[in-house]
Amino acid sequence: MGEIAALATSFCWSLNSVQFTFAGRRVGSRVVNRVRLALAVVFLSVAHLLLHGRLWPIQAELYRWGWLGLSGAIGLILGDGALFHAFLLIGPRKSMVLMTLVPVISTLAAWLALGETLLPIEVLAILITIGGIAWVVLEREPGRPSEDEDRDERKRNSLLGVLLGMGGATGQALGLVAAKRGLAGDFPALSATVIRMIVATTIIWLATLLRGQVGPTWVALRDKRARLWLVGGAFIGPFIGVWLSLIAVRTAPVGIASTLMALSPIMLIPFDHWIFDETITWRSIMGTLVALIGAAVIFLT
Repeated sequence: MGEIAALATSFCWSLNSVQFTFAGRRVGSRVVNRVRLALAVVFLSVAHLLLHGRLWPIQAELYRWGWLGLSGAIGLILGDGALFHAFLLIGPRKSMVLMTLVPVISTLAAWLALGETLLPIEVLAILITIGGIAWVVLEREPGRPSEDEDRDERKRNSLLGVLLGMGGATGQALGLVAAKRGLAGDFPALSATVIRMIVATTIIWLATLLRGQVGPTWVALRDKRARLWLVGGAFIGPFIGVWLSLIAVRTAPVGIASTLMALSPIMLIPFDHWIFDETITWRSIMGTLVALIGAAVIFLT
């Protein structure tokens, strides 16, 4: 059951990235992040009510709210904001390949900030992961004669997309390190997720209000297709995906569950080819597999 839940989680992340890519193309990545956080709070609060008997974990200690809130601000606002913009520039598959940097950065951050031991095999796995990612993102796109004049712009967009994808991975990794402090003492993972979402949603909507962007955000949501993509994405990812991931880590070894949940870049290959009309090369497939092998070694050790 745990391994099946982990694979289902990976599929949810894959589908979720496609949904938010389509939504972002219609209303922009910033609107996507604002709205999906608000929707995720609604869905997760209902789940928390069903499982724990209350909408929000208001009984949690103040230090948990602090660390988990910081985790949400770094991971869900900054990290995911960068990732959603990367979706629009380099597509969901390459963006999710870059997200295999999360265990790399998390391991290094935990080594530096929390004093955790960094094993030689983990150093090797980090190098393997980085090598696989570089193999994918440094591949030249097939040239199209009719678009030669746009080549420089596409290169700039590709570079920016890679940097944003790396920023997204860094945000999520640092968010996980902060979350580890808030999860101390066997605190329920769903409650922690709700706290992260509540704090992140509050911050992002306060910033939206101060910048005078609430009105434009609601105007953007008049787009019916964008609304459908956003609701579907928020339901599939932060709600169903998070729930399945909790089942996975509770009923399967954490390393195996984490490895299976990281298979999104592989699952996105047919999406990328058939939906986004991207050329899939053997180099990109092999590079993705190498990156995932490196990430798997980190998870399993």
